[in-house]
Amino acid sequence: MSILVKQALISVSDKTGAVELARALTQMQVSILSTGGTAKLLAQNGIAVTEVAEYTGYPEMLDGRLKTLHPMIHGGLLARRDLPAHMAAIKDAGIEPIDLVVVNLYPFSQTVAKPGCTLAEAIENIDIGGPTMLRSAAKNHTGVAVLVDPADYQPLLDELRASGGWVGAATRFALAKKVFTHTAAYDGAISDYLTGLDAGQKSRDYPQRLTLQFAKLQDMRYGENPHQSAAFYRDIEPAPGSIAGYTQLQGKELSYNNVGDADAAWECVKTFSEPACVIVKHANPCGVALGNNLIEAYQRAFQTDPTSAFGGIIAFNRPVDAPTAEAVAKQFVEVLIAPGYDAAAKKALESKTNVRVLVVPLAAGGNRYDFKRVGGGLLAQTPDAKNVETAELRVVSRKKPGDGELHDLLFAWRVAKFVKSNAIVFCGSGHTLGVGAGQMSRVDSARIAAIKAKNAGLSLAGSVVASDAFFPFRDGVDVVAEAGAKAIIQPGGSMRDEEVVAAADELGLVMVYTGIRHFRH
Repeated sequence: MSILVKQALISVSDKTGAVELARALTQMQVSILSTGGTAKLLAQNGIAVTEVAEYTGYPEMLDGRLKTLHPMIHGGLLARRDLPAHMAAIKDAGIEPIDLVVVNLYPFSQTVAKPGCTLAEAIENIDIGGPTMLRSAAKNHTGVAVLVDPADYQPLLDELRASGGWVGAATRFALAKKVFTHTAAYDGAISDYLTGLDAGQKSRDYPQRLTLQFAKLQDMRYGENPHQSAAFYRDIEPAPGSIAGYTQLQGKELSYNNVGDADAAWECVKTFSEPACVIVKHANPCGVALGNNLIEAYQRAFQTDPTSAFGGIIAFNRPVDAPTAEAVAKQFVEVLIAPGYDAAAKKALESKTNVRVLVVPLAAGGNRYDFKRVGGGLLAQTPDAKNVETAELRVVSRKKPGDGELHDLLFAWRVAKFVKSNAIVFCGSGHTLGVGAGQMSRVDSARIAAIKAKNAGLSLAGSVVASDAFFPFRDGVDVVAEAGAKAIIQPGGSMRDEEVVAAADELGLVMVYTGIRHFRH
């Protein structure tokens, strides 16, 4: 059932669009109530407005902390229009129904995000009256429409104009749901901030109570397997350049596994400044390469493991051109990701209707936390965003690396960070040659990486190797040396480091330590 809007209350912290909304409402003969700064703004723009203090007969007090918490306001919001007793009660009290509430809240999250924000400043930006009005109006959405987001102003005005001032039940219910989501997130932000302070009011890295809120992007056909259901959610404010901010240009609907693999490919390719291509299969890079241009990077990445690349996810860190798109289109590809595609590239891909073509902005930034769900709980950690530079490396072998070897060692190290542990990555001249991933022993990962290179017809003579964690024994060093490697990059830190370094010296290898590891389970 629709309701006729006769009286609206507007009280906003973010005044975007408020004047235009109020002017349009007055043109539809809606009377306007407002508070403080909002009322002043509306009056300055020639809009007839009644201040809440005048309406309630009770002036604002306590520096504006108390202004809308009054029966004249909440009686007009909470009275059920379908109950004669409610309507008689507010009429006897001289209270008019309020049909529309437009409220947004003090900027708490923005305030506490500022460097040097004090607890006192945070407390002053906790809104009390705003959430109360929102919740009252949303609870009584059968009789009240409520706006918390300026993006909803124009759609509501369009409906009012089209209906002669009436708002339908579906609209009111949708707006009410948005309100409760908004106030839950607002209270969650306050809880996270306050429980993130220690006894000395200093910020902890992790709050005692962690509140998470995500918006559903889509339901999925199924999860990892067809007997599992699934949905894709994104952060309310997703990190810039994240896979959750994708735009799909063509292709089938993304699957659960597509999203996970696409994220792995995109997060890896973003880390390179040179033109780069990353091919991922089952969450592991099976080919990574740099090139003078994208088609060269793609061809070199594909060469690493053509078998695994079949049905893989391909990511580029540059807009895709026609030659690259044409080369990719010759293969079976599940998902293609890039920051853009020129017109000729789109034309080359359009016949591949099953290929999911995604655009993701290339931007720095990442999640605040990484999460892993476990039975009855949740693990949280900061993302593994550490990149090692040349000056941070420590050469521990007698043989010293040349400039070309250093470049390849750092490239291999960057790739290894995105390979499931235990990870061994052979590289040479800016592209992967063999990848060993996810084995229970490091030496088996080394053997598998060498086998992968052999199967692809690639020589490992003179290659470099990255190991995501230390070598617990010399056997892994022996395997990569036998395969042809001449340099190794690893964290160091094993009880047998001396034995491992001695093996490198015995075999004539370069060995450098990073001092950090990159486990990825």
